[in-house]
Amino acid sequence: MSDEELRTDGGATTTARLRRNLDQMTAEDAGLYVVLIFAAAFYLVPIESGLVTSFKTGTAIIETAPFAPPGPSGFTLEKWQTAIDALLRGMGNSLLYAVPATVISAVVGSVTAYGLTIPTWKKSYKAVVLMLIIAGIFIPYQAVLVPLTQFWSQWAQLDQVLSFVWALGVSNDYAGIVELVITHVAYGIPICTLLFRTYYKTMSEEMIESARLDGATLRRVYRRIVLPLSGPMFAVVLIYQFTQIWNDLLFTLVLVSTESSPAAPVVLILAGLGTSLEGQDFALRMAGAFFAALPTLAVYIFFGEEFADGVAA
Repeated sequence: MSDEELRTDGGATTTARLRRNLDQMTAEDAGLYVVLIFAAAFYLVPIESGLVTSFKTGTAIIETAPFAPPGPSGFTLEKWQTAIDALLRGMGNSLLYAVPATVISAVVGSVTAYGLTIPTWKKSYKAVVLMLIIAGIFIPYQAVLVPLTQFWSQWAQLDQVLSFVWALGVSNDYAGIVELVITHVAYGIPICTLLFRTYYKTMSEEMIESARLDGATLRRVYRRIVLPLSGPMFAVVLIYQFTQIWNDLLFTLVLVSTESSPAAPVVLILAGLGTSLEGQDFALRMAGAFFAALPTLAVYIFFGEEFADGVAA
């Protein structure tokens, strides 16, 4: 059979399958598809509107509808070039604290959850420790801003502790990056522990008990059995934590303060991008927002399959 006949036969098969599916579709199925289409449009139209706005000139923004693409005369890449130049330094600074804070909080949360789930020790003690850890989830950021500022400025004094680093030519403004790492790790451990503990409680007790009967220590059980099986939940935790830390502005404002700082993260620079006495440059702000969202999008794509497995578990 020739390639053309194969394509024709394949097209006929696809058409027949489509007709069969349409004949079997009920009113409930049709209503569900209508709802899904409207839901997709509800979420995608604002994204499409922001994306096309980022490619428009100032005149095109005024003359065209928000969701309408620009014409040939209204298309420009200048806003993206300006946004990338303005945010590139901040992207690097954000990665300096978002990546280590995400990884450390995930690892500590995994080990803590393992200690509160697998080992055999009194349930009453487990409950108390778990209650104290989970309570950290419910402490709002705003409630700790004053003591957090006092702790870093009056007690920790990283400027003096890391003086040997500043002597190497590194700006002492980067002390704020170290403060952000520790702060986000402290706030991330409770939710990471809760997620991992929920996942570990679904593991086979027979498998763990068999390893113990073979003489495996708690450390070996974690390293050889629990940790290799934790990949899906690590994906969930890494995506969640990275997104939360990357998008956080409150702690950044408190600990770094100004967008002119050499250590200013991307969210701090983005907050003032496109704002001037003449008004808002909406195209520049949209371009900056999409550029700043690329790392979180990359994390979702990279861990997408494991994330789905972790959520399903």
